[in-house]
Amino acid sequence: MLFLYNLIVQIADFLLKIAALFSPKIKLFVDGRKPIFEILESKINPNDKTIWFHAASLGEYEQGLPVIEKIKEKFPNHKIIVTFFSPSGYEVRKNNTVADVTVYLPLDTKKNAKHFLSIVHPEMVFFIKYEYWPNYLNELRKLKTPTYLISGIFRKNQLFFKWYGGFYRKALETFTYFFVQNESSKKLLLQLGKTNVAISGDTRFDRVASILEKDNSLDFIEAFKNDTLTIVVGSSWPKDENLLVDFINQTSEKVKFIIAPHNIKGEQIQELKNSISKKVVLFSEKENKNLADFDVFIIDTVGILTKIYSYADIAYVGGGFGNPGVHNILEPATFGVPIVIGPNFSHFAEATALVNMEGCVSISDKNELADAFSNLIANDDIRHEKGHICSTFVQMNKGAINIIMNSI
Repeated sequence: MLFLYNLIVQIADFLLKIAALFSPKIKLFVDGRKPIFEILESKINPNDKTIWFHAASLGEYEQGLPVIEKIKEKFPNHKIIVTFFSPSGYEVRKNNTVADVTVYLPLDTKKNAKHFLSIVHPEMVFFIKYEYWPNYLNELRKLKTPTYLISGIFRKNQLFFKWYGGFYRKALETFTYFFVQNESSKKLLLQLGKTNVAISGDTRFDRVASILEKDNSLDFIEAFKNDTLTIVVGSSWPKDENLLVDFINQTSEKVKFIIAPHNIKGEQIQELKNSISKKVVLFSEKENKNLADFDVFIIDTVGILTKIYSYADIAYVGGGFGNPGVHNILEPATFGVPIVIGPNFSHFAEATALVNMEGCVSISDKNELADAFSNLIANDDIRHEKGHICSTFVQMNKGAINIIMNSI
């Protein structure tokens, strides 16, 4: 079966190079991997001590960031190596300051795995949440390198739990310890005879809780808000925006809106701006403007949404009308903000929990959106109660980092 897996990887490599001719995202995926070994050899010396973290994409990186920071504190003389599989993670965080080297992970071939590990020679390895690459894991096992899974999630439909997934189960033998998010993941691993497992919870709670300790002020957002009740829309997609624009254009409430779309391509930003009948300003146009005069602020840049949430009285988090579903709701939650989301959230434990606890409201059409917003705008007590539920939820679930660090 491992032979078949390796054959599939080789075929995928060939097909990706062809697809890269037609897809800018796949081109990033392919071209970004060409100089990896050259970069590694230029930045890592044979006598360097290194620790390697792998994240599939941006969400997993953010999930692992608190652990990376703690490891860096504990091992200040080690170089931190961070790899990404996806362009959506690498392109956003390639210039992060926590890692000494950030690159794409070469495709999971035996040759690549051997070459990568010979250059990086990590003393410890951390895989974040998922992505179990058999060739890398097999080579790490041969090298007897301590390897950890953090914030892991296991589900019955994964290959490990299929009759034909033997080569995948073999790869799990590499892990020194599994730090998983929930009881069901632990039970599934126990079924495979894995006793080196602990329920640590989700490190994202630690990360978002730590945001409160940082300076989240933004002068231009404060100027725009101007002590007016403000709804912050984060990571919105067109399906979200269609409903939101309808409410923005029709509402007579004294309320301001900040919209940070998931996609900030110029054409789509302009289309969104043109669809709004109230006074709109873009982040890229904000200079020399009296921002207090505007009703809607569209953020056509990246990297500041977390700080913007600190100014929210109500948050709408996008993605809930698509697949796999809603984006990160924990960032507004940590600021004690009530949250509105679309109907697709069942794959996300934190969203499901907050909907059940009534800190988060799920809507499925424009009428439900209008009702949810109007209720939160009009009722201070309800707004503050739901916000308190959200912030308490984050505080009650932090602590994963301590469990992980105490076990390493």
